[in-house]
Amino acid sequence: MFRFEAEVRKNGFTAIAGVDEVGRGPLAGPVVAAAVVLPDDCPAPGVNDSKALSAKRRELLARELHDLPGINIGIGVVDAPEIDRINILQATYQAMRMALRQCAAPPDFALVDGNPVPDLPLPTRSIVRGDSRSASIAAASIIAKVTRDQMMSEYDKTYEGYHFADHKGYGTKVHLDALRMLGPCPIHRRSFAPVSRIVNGGYRQLEFDFYRTA
Repeated sequence: MFRFEAEVRKNGFTAIAGVDEVGRGPLAGPVVAAAVVLPDDCPAPGVNDSKALSAKRRELLARELHDLPGINIGIGVVDAPEIDRINILQATYQAMRMALRQCAAPPDFALVDGNPVPDLPLPTRSIVRGDSRSASIAAASIIAKVTRDQMMSEYDKTYEGYHFADHKGYGTKVHLDALRMLGPCPIHRRSFAPVSRIVNGGYRQLEFDFYRTA
């Protein structure tokens, strides 16, 4: 167990959820958050920051985590139309709250990756780069990433020509070329600047430096 979980347990908390999200930067698809409470007597199998793992390794670890006796996992998903309506930051917060509510047994403390998240329904501690410093956050990062990747692969079958299975909605050249040729589909985030510029040059939301990250 990483030290953050141990420190929180010293204060009397027992069900500690790690919370992380994926999908803030893409031009299409949902933002997905996961909350993971690891069992006390069965440490997570080789978890690490999902960005530091290959896709195959993430998928293997995600299966192992889902099969871990006593694990408690919640998933929160906010889709593109809602992202456009409330903005990506609020959608990220909403996905995290949803993930905590979806846990089978309510956690009593949350370790959250990154900056503080308002209105979480329990005591929290925010940890910058938490996915490389907390076992439960690392587990949540893996679950969230694999869940979203699988969703984007399914969308690829519905919305052909965009190659969502390859780039997962991020702003690669292949994606932007397809967007220019085909126009947006229902899972595109129309408030995001690259989509807005291609469609009509209209309203744009925040532009992120990490459009091309995975």
